[in-house]
Amino acid sequence: MDINKSVEGKTLTIALTGRLDTTTAPQLEAELRDSLAGINSLVLDFKALEYLSSAGLRVILTAQKTMNRQGTMVIRNVNETIMEVFEVTGFSDILTIE
Repeated sequence: MDINKSVEGKTLTIALTGRLDTTTAPQLEAELRDSLAGINSLVLDFKALEYLSSAGLRVILTAQKTMNRQGTMVIRNVNETIMEVFEVTGFSDILTIE
C-alpha cells in the first residue's frame, strides 16, 4: 500500500493505493497517529484502494473516533467493492462517504 499525504491549512488528505489489510494497516495507523495533531478535517481518498480488510476497518474506526473529538472525517472516491464492505459491516451508517 502507498500513502500519499497532503496538508492544506488544518485539512489533511490521505490517498491510499493498493490494499489496506493486516499487513498494511499498522502503516496507516502510524501515519494517522503522527499526523492528526492540529488537524480539524481529515479526508481519506480511496480512489486507488483495491481491498479493505477488518484490520483496515479498525484503523478507519479509530480515525473516525479521533476526528469526532477534533473535527470531521470524510471518505471519498469509494469503489463498489469497498462500499460493499462498508455496507455489510454497518460502517456506511457511521462514516461520511462522498
